[in-house]
Amino acid sequence: MGKKQTIHIRKSDDFPFWYNEVIKVADIVDTRYPLKGCHVWKPYGYKALKLMMALMERELEENGHEEAYFPSLIPMSVFSKEADFLQGFGGESLRITHVGEKKLKEELILRPTSETVMYEMFSLWIKGKKDLPIRIYQTVNVFRYETKQTRPLLRVREIVKFKEAHTIHATYEEAEKQVEAAKQIYAKFFNMMLLPYKVLKTPSWDTFAGAEYNFDFITVLPDGKALELGSVINLGQKFAKAFNIQFMDEEGKMRHPYQTCYGISERSLGAVIAIHGDDKGIRFPSCIAPIQVVIVPIIRKGNDEPILMAKNLEKILKKILRVKIDDSDVSPGEKFYLWEAKGVPLRIEIGQREVEENNVVVVIRANSERKVLPLDEHLSGRLLALLKEHDGYLLREAQERFNKEIHRFTTLGEGKEYVLGLGARDERKQPGLVGFGWCGEQNCGRVIEKSLEMPALGYEKIKDNLTCAYCGKRAMHILYFGRTY
Repeated sequence: MGKKQTIHIRKSDDFPFWYNEVIKVADIVDTRYPLKGCHVWKPYGYKALKLMMALMERELEENGHEEAYFPSLIPMSVFSKEADFLQGFGGESLRITHVGEKKLKEELILRPTSETVMYEMFSLWIKGKKDLPIRIYQTVNVFRYETKQTRPLLRVREIVKFKEAHTIHATYEEAEKQVEAAKQIYAKFFNMMLLPYKVLKTPSWDTFAGAEYNFDFITVLPDGKALELGSVINLGQKFAKAFNIQFMDEEGKMRHPYQTCYGISERSLGAVIAIHGDDKGIRFPSCIAPIQVVIVPIIRKGNDEPILMAKNLEKILKKILRVKIDDSDVSPGEKFYLWEAKGVPLRIEIGQREVEENNVVVVIRANSERKVLPLDEHLSGRLLALLKEHDGYLLREAQERFNKEIHRFTTLGEGKEYVLGLGARDERKQPGLVGFGWCGEQNCGRVIEKSLEMPALGYEKIKDNLTCAYCGKRAMHILYFGRTY
């Protein structure tokens, strides 16, 4: 196993430091690569990432999406076709200008996202209404030269697993239906990750570059900072017009179609680690745990019965579960520490007493509860039930914490007092989601944003009888603000 690594700090004392420690001790990524924001994925972490992405892929496939692949290099002439998009992404895009000492005739953009490269091809593929709708996704690495402080999985310069879906429809109504369908896909996915969230529509001044509107799935990390988990975007016809994507309708007229897109990345795994983890390390939801059950035989010198029992049990369990036996030459305590740090949902302990009594001790990672179970034909089913118990505990705990991070105020003064007072009380704690009644006027939202010195994250409709926190008119929405990663 090598030299034992430990987590040196409690999560509640210093979340950013705790997060970096857990990422290291649990073998998720190695951050020592000599380029800021680019990290090396280790096998254990990469397995969790692949399991997570496979769940999203399954949802997309079951909802009519097909997988494709588009190039990483985008000619500047293509990238710049949509002006808003160029302005939105141009500042953080990496540009290739030379091959060796020779200057290229045209600059190339290293993919920050794929709208432009995909839509250049869609203009060649689509001729008539029979070619629609198109629902395509790809999983690729993208590059964005972040200027903010980077943090593994949460804010990086190379996103290694960016799963983006793009759809094209004949009518605006069909595109809107696709947006709602995509929101349901994402809701199901984040529910599987046991992550609490709000689905917020972004205000007009912070909408995705080149889009009509977009919805963001927003959660809150333990330090009170908001995190965007994923976005679902209605692109309207802007890109179709910029890239001359047209189809002939039944009347023989050429029309521009309507488009949507949506994407997630390894940031979702970072949120899982951050939100569910505790002072011992990671606590993985069972669906993405690289190892769901670890079997630890407790061996006395000259007695190999526990390990024989463990191996027989492994043969049975591996038919339905991801199982590992830890028979390494270190103390049981060190093994327990390691697998707790790595977030394995269930640990089975087998010592001489268990051999003699034909049972096993099972420890649930989520709450450290210990259970003694008989070693019989029903054990597999009992373990599956314990995985659900583990997941249920994580979800309830996460949702309770999230609810405490939502703060709604009726006046701007009350909100400012809370935000400023929080900094005075605890400089390490950020304000969570701070919500106000909002009439929908951009000026009111921008004034509140400037006053709080925090960006508007998005809004949701309300039925409450509230007034706008700035102008006093009837509020149609709750507009949320927060500090972000």
